[in-house]
Amino acid sequence: MGSSEDNPRKPHKQTHIKSKLKILLLVILTNILTIYIFTSPSFKFNLSDYTRNLPLWDLHTLLQQQNTTQKEFSASTTQIAELKQKLATATSLLETLLSELAHFREDPSTNTGDWGGELSSELKLLVGPHKLPLGFSPNMGTDEIYPPMGAGCRKFLDELNQYTSYDVGGECPVDNVFSQRLMLKGCEPLPRRRCHPKSPVGYVEPTPLPTSLWATPPDTSIIWEPYNCKSYQCLIDRPKTKGYRDCKDCFDLQGREKTRWLRDNGLDYGIDDILSTKPPGTVRIGLDIGGGTGTFAARMRERNVTIITSTMDFDGPFNSFIASRGLIPIHISVAHRLPFFENTLDIVHSMHVLSNWIPDTILEFTLYDIYRVLRPGGLFWLDRFFCRGSQLNTTYVPMFNRVGFNKLRWNAGLKFDRGVQMNEWYLSALLEKPMS
Repeated sequence: MGSSEDNPRKPHKQTHIKSKLKILLLVILTNILTIYIFTSPSFKFNLSDYTRNLPLWDLHTLLQQQNTTQKEFSASTTQIAELKQKLATATSLLETLLSELAHFREDPSTNTGDWGGELSSELKLLVGPHKLPLGFSPNMGTDEIYPPMGAGCRKFLDELNQYTSYDVGGECPVDNVFSQRLMLKGCEPLPRRRCHPKSPVGYVEPTPLPTSLWATPPDTSIIWEPYNCKSYQCLIDRPKTKGYRDCKDCFDLQGREKTRWLRDNGLDYGIDDILSTKPPGTVRIGLDIGGGTGTFAARMRERNVTIITSTMDFDGPFNSFIASRGLIPIHISVAHRLPFFENTLDIVHSMHVLSNWIPDTILEFTLYDIYRVLRPGGLFWLDRFFCRGSQLNTTYVPMFNRVGFNKLRWNAGLKFDRGVQMNEWYLSALLEKPMS
């Protein structure tokens, strides 16, 4: 059975639903307008302005706001166009700047890098990179060539400018001592020069091999001005003072040089005894570090072994003397990276030069470099290394152990000078690079 109270409730229920629909529609409309306004590019939201001046149900006000928004959008579009134009101008300026920089980089006469000083005209050509011809760069990893120059050159710009100041195509200054001092300061390698070295006056053709190995070269081969010596006999007879080291008699090929490395007597190893530690013919090429006048290389040449001798001309014309004997000199300092590829040499020899006068750090780098260029099984003949007794076991033995050579021979003894015992030790050793 129905109740008379049911019918009056239906109009109330319908009114309630309509109210909810109106609210929902209002919410949807409000959200749509909010999204539109907030996504406008020039929208600047100020809550107080909108709540005070713009009731959400005022369509006339909304239309006015829409017109304002469109005007602001149009103004923003104009500003964007102006910014694009300015960006295009900036891009053009940047491209011009990059082009100028590239031209500056390609022109060696204007490229002084970060040298931080005025460079001579020749030096400007030397310090800058030079572009390779088109098509020559893909397999080289670069399209430029940088002339090699020692890092120390930057520290001595005045001296380097002096070294590179000359008449192009003319005669080079006679500055051997000056250039070697630059090398010892770390300016090694020195830059190339476009001038001609002074030639000896009355030059005579060299003595033929094998006679040249033990023949004193003609005096006309001497270019040695520091001590005003015009003959090799002058170099032999010069007084042994502080300015002359213990190799003054090494120019006398008929004196002590004639018997070097022939006999094995403890500290002095014989060449034949050293070569016998390897299969015959397997010691073929090598290096003598600080080899004086080249006698070690001459001994090896007689045994069909090719030795390159490194030397500096501090106390005499060693490079010219070695070349006159028909041997190969190379003018590098003891701090120079050895100019050989790794695992290539059969033997490296050094007498006296590698000793305690060399700073420990440089010496250790040198030993590792010797290890690098020796082939597996190659020999390092350390000949009369000298040091103080306290240094031998505390500094140098640990250093040799760190490098990793095998010890084939090892002999140490006190140093004597004219029969007087000195507070120094000599060490002679035959070391081997491990096979693996």
